[in-house]
Amino acid sequence: MNTFSMKNVLKKNVMTIALFVIYVAFTIATGGNMFSSSNVTSLIEQNAYVFILGVGMLMCMLTGGNIDLSVGSFVCFMGAIAGVFSVIKHVNTPLTLFIVVGIGLVYGAVLGFLIAYLRIPPWIATLAGYLAFRGLGTQILISVSETSAISNFPESFTKLFTGRIFETAWGTLNIPCIVLGVIGAAAVVYINISARARKVKKGYQADPLGFVIGKSVLQVAVIMVLAIKLAYDGGVPVVLLWIIAVLIIYGIITEKTTIGRHFMTVGGNAETSRLSGINNKLIMFAAYLNMSVLTVLAALIVTTRFGSANAFAGQNFEMDAIAACIVGGVSAYGGAGTVMGMVIGATLIGVINQGMSLMSYDQDWIKIVKGGVLLAAVVFDILSKKGNKRQ
Repeated sequence: MNTFSMKNVLKKNVMTIALFVIYVAFTIATGGNMFSSSNVTSLIEQNAYVFILGVGMLMCMLTGGNIDLSVGSFVCFMGAIAGVFSVIKHVNTPLTLFIVVGIGLVYGAVLGFLIAYLRIPPWIATLAGYLAFRGLGTQILISVSETSAISNFPESFTKLFTGRIFETAWGTLNIPCIVLGVIGAAAVVYINISARARKVKKGYQADPLGFVIGKSVLQVAVIMVLAIKLAYDGGVPVVLLWIIAVLIIYGIITEKTTIGRHFMTVGGNAETSRLSGINNKLIMFAAYLNMSVLTVLAALIVTTRFGSANAFAGQNFEMDAIAACIVGGVSAYGGAGTVMGMVIGATLIGVINQGMSLMSYDQDWIKIVKGGVLLAAVVFDILSKKGNKRQ
């Protein structure tokens, strides 16, 4: 049985600490510009797709380190489809969404069948999608628009994924935003305290009460600072509600449900899971069906944020999602990883992007730094596992 120690705590939260240090460093380097209300909001909106796709990629990777290379191209394709029906054909928003989600389900089912039941390696099946959907999306856009882009989406479509909740003027304190922050902070404290109480009641080892209180105070501080920053920038972005909803749902699935444990088990040892009665093929099928649905959501968010569907949408999105998972501690071999870890990884990638952009670094240098962070995360994960084995 592992005993509580600050060494273990620091080891488990090394990426969280790294995120904090890097964010503070960029804030100082940019003269506080990184911490402005508008840039805090921008960090959320610019990286919304990473959080959404990262969750889907997490579920795929849990099954054995599998990935989906087609998500970026599929974002482009689905944006084009949404543009054709919503803008060109003037189809009403509910029906457009129904069509787009339906196409996503069909693709996910086909992809899941190819991988789970025909045993086509995931990287090959999704590489085919990576190539095909970029071409299909581009050709659709070229055929209906001289500029290879579709814009002027109706307000009924864009307001579902953009704008603010109870929006107020910039620089004015948005009270509903503060209220939501207080509710979120109270929920975090309740979850932390009640989780510890349940462990104590069942006789399980629990973190010291003082540590739980201290952790709760830090989490509340982060939530309230974020709430205040958003409150002075017009209010809570609609896209943040989508992100929170997805993260909560999948956090519950991965940590509190049987199906979540099945994903972990299949990735940890496929043969053992099969012998224990788990349908490995169904789990794999579900992972890729789920990935396609979340990709549709990411496509809608990206399309409405930029106000257009274009041939360049979704470029390198698959790499950002994979990097967010790896940096966030998701095992490249499957069987281990958490939604919160992915969130830390996605935020760290986003902070590096935004911070270096504000400092006017070239995109090539940003890619070099992100590559270094990704490699460092993998090396740290391997060394940590070796250290645990020696102990």
